[in-house]
Amino acid sequence: MSTRQYPVILVHGWNSHPGIWKRLIFHLNAAGIPYGRFDHTGMNGSSLPEIAGSLHTYLRKVRSDNGWSGPVDMVCHSLGTCIVRYLLEVMDGSERELNVRQLIGLGPPNTGSALAELFNDPTRSGEIINKLTGVFVPRGFDPAGDQIIQDVRPGSQVIHNLLFAGLRPDITYRVIVTTNPRDIPGFFPSFEGKTWELDEDGKFRATLDGDGVVAHRESVLPGISLDILPASPDNEKNLPAPDQYCHINLPRNPLVIDLIMQYLKGTTDKNE
Repeated sequence: MSTRQYPVILVHGWNSHPGIWKRLIFHLNAAGIPYGRFDHTGMNGSSLPEIAGSLHTYLRKVRSDNGWSGPVDMVCHSLGTCIVRYLLEVMDGSERELNVRQLIGLGPPNTGSALAELFNDPTRSGEIINKLTGVFVPRGFDPAGDQIIQDVRPGSQVIHNLLFAGLRPDITYRVIVTTNPRDIPGFFPSFEGKTWELDEDGKFRATLDGDGVVAHRESVLPGISLDILPASPDNEKNLPAPDQYCHINLPRNPLVIDLIMQYLKGTTDKNE
C-alpha cells in the first residue's frame, strides 16, 4: 500500500480545450498533486494516431522538464481517452515503454461512436448536426472533412486497432459515465435527455443509458466495471443540476471530480 502522489496528465477531447480541467486543477493544487495538460487544439485536421504521436512527444518533454521518472496517471475526457489508449495500447502495446499507473476516462467512446456514425448518415446527418450546432459541433461542421470523427466511427481502422490491441495488464483502467434514469429532458436538451446508440443489429436507437453524446455500451472495456453517476432533478439532496451530468460538463461535475480525486489519491497501486 502506498500514499505516494503521482503526476497527472490531463487530455481533453474533440472540439474541446484544456480549460475544461479548471475545476479539477483546483483540487489537484489543493492536494499537492503535480499535473500537465496536453493541448491538441492546434491539430485540427490531424488523425487520431497523429495526435497520439504528439502526446508521446509531449509526455517525454513534460517528464524531462519536471524530472518525473516514475509512473503517471492519465485523466481523459471523451475522445481524449481514445487518443491515450491508442498511444498506450497500439503504439506502445508491445514495448510498454510508457510507465502509466492508471487511466481514468470520462465518457469515452471506447468501442466507437454512434453519434459519429450519425454525422455521416446520408438521411439523418443534417438533422443531427443542426440540433448540435453551437452546442457540441461548430457552425459549418463537415463530418466528411473531420478526420477525428472518421477515426472514431465504429467500423474505422482506428477502432479496429484498439479492439485488436487489447488492454494493458500493467495499467489500472477506470471508466466514469453518467446516466439519466428519470428521463429528465434538461439532462441534454438537444436530444430530449437521451443518447443515440447502435444496437446489436446496427440500428440507431435512443437510450437513457448515456450522457447525451456517448452511450454506456460505447464506453465499456473488457473486464472493467463502469462507475455510473445518475442525474437527479434540480436541488435534490443538493446534487448538481441535471445538465451537469451531460457529456460536455463531465470534467466540471463536482461528483465526477470527487471520484477522480479518490482514484488519484487512492492506495491501490498495481506498480508496487
